[in-house]
Amino acid sequence: MKRRVAILVSGGGSNMEALLASMEGDHPGEAALVLSNNPDAGGLRRAAARGVPTIAIDHRPFGKDRKAFEDVLHATLEDHRIDIVCLAGFMRVLGSSFVERWRDRMLNIHPSLLPKYTGLHTHERAIAAGDEVHGCSVHVVIPELDAGPVLGQASLSIQSTDTPDSLAARVLVLEHKLYPLVLRRFLDGKTDRVDL
Repeated sequence: MKRRVAILVSGGGSNMEALLASMEGDHPGEAALVLSNNPDAGGLRRAAARGVPTIAIDHRPFGKDRKAFEDVLHATLEDHRIDIVCLAGFMRVLGSSFVERWRDRMLNIHPSLLPKYTGLHTHERAIAAGDEVHGCSVHVVIPELDAGPVLGQASLSIQSTDTPDSLAARVLVLEHKLYPLVLRRFLDGKTDRVDL
């Protein structure tokens, strides 16, 4: 029986599209829902065009009441009988109570070779530090930001001509390969790390 996967996005959803494409055909996961905190997210339109159910839960009306937003988010995922949550450019830090409800059932892709450069502006930080290698990581989400067990990484060499934008674009290509691979392995019960 296929596991029901929800993908959470805030923007265009290119990683979402890579995950959706990977779940076509013989796959242990089923794309059951794409959800966004941004009603105008391009990812919602892209998912709908593929026939995947979509929901927007705008975080702004909740103001500073993060828990109220997360309670609605959790209830929505439960209503859709979601088994696994994939964060794919979901630009909200989720609180510990929400994360605990989805412990060992929520993955995230992050644009750095964790534990380096948690949080934002990872490409700028890698260039500024003079790093020779950069990449992306898929990890299990825990309450501490970008600190969960790493299930996979993909890396590339930083070129002397790289800008943060060019580096981000090259890393994104790796993200589109790594995330579907790790999700499939995770759904098959494999939690050993894979590197590309």
